[in-house]
Formats: sequence, C-alpha cells, structure tokens
Amino acid sequence: MVARRAHNPKVTGSNPVSAILNNKYYYIMNIDIISLYPIFWENIIINYSIFKKSIKNNILKIYIHYLKNYGIGKNKKIDDYQYGGGYGMVLKIEPIYNCIKKIKKKKKIKKIIYLTPNSKLFNQKIANKLSKEKNLVFICGHYKGIDQRIRDNIITKEYSIGNYIISNGEISTLIVIDSIIRLIPGVIKNINSIITDSLYKDNNNKYEYPLYTRPYNFNNMKVPKILLSGNHKKIINWRKNKIKKKYFLYKDKGTK
Repeated sequence: MVARRAHNPKVTGSNPVSAILNNKYYYIMNIDIISLYPIFWENIIINYSIFKKSIKNNILKIYIHYLKNYGIGKNKKIDDYQYGGGYGMVLKIEPIYNCIKKIKKKKKIKKIIYLTPNSKLFNQKIANKLSKEKNLVFICGHYKGIDQRIRDNIITKEYSIGNYIISNGEISTLIVIDSIIRLIPGVIKNINSIITDSLYKDNNNKYEYPLYTRPYNFNNMKVPKILLSGNHKKIINWRKNKIKKKYFLYKDKGTK
C-alpha cells in the first residue's frame, strides 16, 4: 500500500491476511521501506510490472515511510554534521529509531536491512532465504551515511551490492527487493522459469547457457544446429559445456 505524494506523505492501513490465488494459499510478504524519496517508490510500484502485479494479487504489501515525517524539531531535521569533523552529512539516529519503533508496534519484525558497500556481498542464496520472511524492513541510506549507533543497535542485517558508490540507498534497496519478491510463490506464474535460473538454490551453473530464439538465420548469424536436433541429451551436454567455457572466459576478463 503506497501513499499518494503530499507534503507529508504517510502510509496507513491494516495488516493484510493471506490471499488465495489459483486455488492455492500464498503467504503475504510485508515490506516496510524507510526513505527520503517516497515518490521514487510510488513510481516503481505503479509502473513496474513485478511490483504492480504482486500488490494487485495481494501477495505483497509495501509500506513507504517518509523519513522526514520523523524529523526533529520544527524543520523536521533528519541529518547533521559529523562528530570529529569530516565532509558529508550523516542521517540522525532519532528519526530512524522512531520510525522503526512505530513499525514494530504493528508487526513482528526480525529483519531490518541496510545496504552499504562495506558489508557482506548480497547473493542469490541470501535472496532465497529472505524470500521466506513474513516481514522485512529496509532503511535507505543517504549522504555520507547513517549514524553508526543505528548500525550497531537497530539494523539486523547489512548487505552490499558491490564495491562502488551510488547516489542513494533507494537504488540498491530496489535491486535487493526485486531479487527477493520474484521468488515468492505466485509472483511469477511459471515456477520453472525461476528454478532453472543459473543461480537458483543448488543450481551449480555459474552462468546462464547461451539463449537463442527465432529466426534461425538473421543476416547469416545462425542458431547452433544442435539446438534444432531434438536430441535433448546432447542439448543438455552442449549447454553444460558452454556454461563452463563462459565461466572461465568471464573469470579471466574479471581479473584484468
């Protein structure tokens, strides 16, 4: 559930119950996002198919918490200068603490997640695990970062999407949420599309095998004949060999 854009956008509503889709029971995931840019999430949820369909089908509920609503004083201050000096502003502890406190009054929270470069690299195994959670809270970082006391005492999990810097925490949070919700039963109708992904669960494929579709011949660029042979055993072996070659090729490229 997402609030419309306003001077003080807020999200309201009761906790949802389990939905029934295609005569099967699916659990609902609640995701609370603490952000300085609620309009970013509104646009994603309204226009991005996987979010839009999941919410419409009552599989996913997203609650956007505008951090400025929890700001301090008349001007709703949410950041301040660093103790000890240094460049860049830091998100204050009180607004985030008060927001989390309010969220916890409405639901049982086990995972409060923060995306930052100096933490464990997020991967498919983590996405699989988080997709089984009932409630998740994400804190979107900004500026130089957040008060360390938030990381030490409030956040339960920290992940990185890579060793590089981006302009805000909304982008990295979106990447992680997308990778999680697509694994929720009912979000993607064709389950085989998920379990055959190269990095899904115990799948040892480091990379996807080469993919081809029609036409067979385009500007003299042809699809390998083996894929048209109908011999599934040979096709499987061909794909496995291509995956191995692709892995070592990309591994070598990555070291340069």
